[in-house]
Amino acid sequence: MLEILLISFLVALSGALSPGPLLTFTIYKSLKQKRGYLAGIYIILGHAVIEFALIIALLAGAYLIFQNFVFLTIVGVVGGSFLVVFGLLVMRDVFKTNYDINFTLNEDHVKGFKGNSFLGGIIVSLSNPFWEFWWAVIGLGLMISFNISFENPLGILLFFIGHELGDIVWYLPVSTFVYLGGKSLNPKIYKYVLFICGVFMIIFGVYLAINVLLFPPVL
Repeated sequence: MLEILLISFLVALSGALSPGPLLTFTIYKSLKQKRGYLAGIYIILGHAVIEFALIIALLAGAYLIFQNFVFLTIVGVVGGSFLVVFGLLVMRDVFKTNYDINFTLNEDHVKGFKGNSFLGGIIVSLSNPFWEFWWAVIGLGLMISFNISFENPLGILLFFIGHELGDIVWYLPVSTFVYLGGKSLNPKIYKYVLFICGVFMIIFGVYLAINVLLFPPVL
């Protein structure tokens, strides 16, 4: 069971570290709010609420509709394959992108919702097409690989906690750092961390695809 917690955490952390709308919104709110150090907490709480709802919805769909192990195996393989592709893209960007991350955002950097942090965590997540795609392919593939189902409530809980810890470990320190006046991250350290995450995603993606083929799941 601890394997579910650990893998879910590492995969979520790998995704969270990649720059995206939620990171931009977190930086923005940390700079603008009176108590900006709390922005990350509220944003991740909103993000967690919508992710838990999505996990339940995915499990309900898989449980009620997709009872064909061939379909589940295909989803698992596709999820693992996309995890490999995502890892390769992360590693490629490490060498091609200048990661001199500047934390001095203004109104123009944040598109759409700029209000309540908790609601923002929900709205920004839902408005990100990649987030929805990630859960439909990679997220569902992970759940299938670990046989996460309603018959295994502890597995659901560990999977969810591990995933949210991956977000918390990145977004909360960023929120506090920005609020306290941090202007940028060390680009070399950030690149090394991203590269390691990319390698991990490739290795685990291969494992996920092979494991699903060798041990076809049943939800």
